[in-house]
Amino acid sequence: MEPRPRSFYVLSAFFALFLLFLYGPTITIAILSFQGPGGGLTFPMRGTSLHWFRDLFEQQAVGDIWGSFRRSFALGLMVMVTTVILSVMGGLAFRKRFKGSSILFYLIITSLVIPSILISLGVGLIFSQSGLNVHWSTSGFGSQLTWTLPFGLLIMFAVFNRFDKSYEEAARDLGATSWQTLRHVVLPIIGPSLIGVALFGFTLSYDEFARTLLTSGSYNTLPLEIFGMTTNVTTPVLYALGTLTTVFSLLMIGLFLCLALWSTRRKARAGSDAGKGMV
Repeated sequence: MEPRPRSFYVLSAFFALFLLFLYGPTITIAILSFQGPGGGLTFPMRGTSLHWFRDLFEQQAVGDIWGSFRRSFALGLMVMVTTVILSVMGGLAFRKRFKGSSILFYLIITSLVIPSILISLGVGLIFSQSGLNVHWSTSGFGSQLTWTLPFGLLIMFAVFNRFDKSYEEAARDLGATSWQTLRHVVLPIIGPSLIGVALFGFTLSYDEFARTLLTSGSYNTLPLEIFGMTTNVTTPVLYALGTLTTVFSLLMIGLFLCLALWSTRRKARAGSDAGKGMV
């Protein structure tokens, strides 16, 4: 085996430092969340325990942790479902050029480069000036879609650009309607990509702060609640909350990855069975 060049070790060290920079704060918060009952917000730790995790499930003097979690979870599901549906519809619509398609595309993508706080301010002003209720499920929902929908559309554009139309032609030759072709041919093939869009939609919504800052109304989402608690809570219960929300995010990502793996294996198994049938 040939010895590795010096550049390999230099790049490996650089990559390790990058990972430490990326995950160091999260690891630090996770460690400090296991402080003893008399522990503080900084090192050195004063014992180890699960005291602050138990404290999370008791009545909090400051903040509405579990109410904000439920709101963030519900909002994430709403944004996820809407992003998937509109992204698929947009991807199908943009498969063929139509008048104004380029302008429409750039208008959709523009929301990615506009500062998030300006989006939040603009949506909040539109709702308040129109006499509509500024609420996390209405104005907050709309402002978050300006963040998640462009990502979903970009993924769908890439998927349909390399989609083999011969599958659809074969289905139509066999007498399938447009809806049957979409349901039984197109959607199963792009299934893993739809799971990716759903993951984007949920995770981007779940931890979004700036675009819900001025559009959530009287009820905070979890990121806003955590931000508000940083000025009032002076115990490691805040770190315990951060650790639990991080674990929840990782579990959701793991769930979506398992769904994507299951969908890929199912599609491969279906193709294998079809090949055996032809033989």
